[in-house]
Amino acid sequence: MNLMAKPFEKFFKPRREPEISLSEEDGVRYLHFGSVWIQGAMRVRDPYGLELEYTRELFAGLLLHPAPRNITLLGLGAGSASKFAWKSFPKAKVTTVELNPAVIAVARSQFSLPAESKRMSVICGDAQEVIAGRPGMCDYLIVDLYDAAARGPVLSSLEFYSACRAAMVAEGPAVMAVNLFGRHSSYETNLRNIGKAFDGRMLVQPPSERGNVIAFGFAGDVLEPKLTELRVRASRLKEGLGLDFPRWLAGFKKANTLAGDQWKV
Repeated sequence: MNLMAKPFEKFFKPRREPEISLSEEDGVRYLHFGSVWIQGAMRVRDPYGLELEYTRELFAGLLLHPAPRNITLLGLGAGSASKFAWKSFPKAKVTTVELNPAVIAVARSQFSLPAESKRMSVICGDAQEVIAGRPGMCDYLIVDLYDAAARGPVLSSLEFYSACRAAMVAEGPAVMAVNLFGRHSSYETNLRNIGKAFDGRMLVQPPSERGNVIAFGFAGDVLEPKLTELRVRASRLKEGLGLDFPRWLAGFKKANTLAGDQWKV
């Protein structure tokens, strides 16, 4: 058996990337990386909507920076956040970084990811290497980099989060949103390194029912919004984007030490 297998070794290369598979149920198409864990989802009749709760919450940072002009996303998945950003902010440039070319192909063929254009760009490459070479490239950065089992982030070092901060604009407001998992062993490490990289300028949302925790780091100009202003903005954003910004405003107050009528981040 071994003697017969050896001549064929050159034809059987070990997989470097996880197998991609799809499933569909009740009008929702799901992306998987060789397991039952969900890596992305799209309601077929609403391809630009955000089907999963945590993908919606990644945009809670718009409460502090409601009109981004350069949005960068690390990790494509089914392309939900990229598509939503592209459709919701027609004046913004959307750049997504994805390591696996097969994921990009599937996002375009099965999940309605728009073609390359002046406003929509997908870079195939390592997220940390790409952002390290592009300082000041964005004013809203979304980090959603999970392993094939979808159990926890694959990048959590201080070096990585320092590169994230360097990739954000130095003038004007800038927000980073990171999808963490509260029950993963890297959770505290991520929070600690985000805090160090962003000089303590960070907020979190309360954990979701599934355990996701969205953490936010702030760069650029210091933001000092009044709570009354944020309430008005939350209502306006909910009306315009269809997302539950009033609940996220309450979540920021609940999960962080924020007192008085004026915040500082």
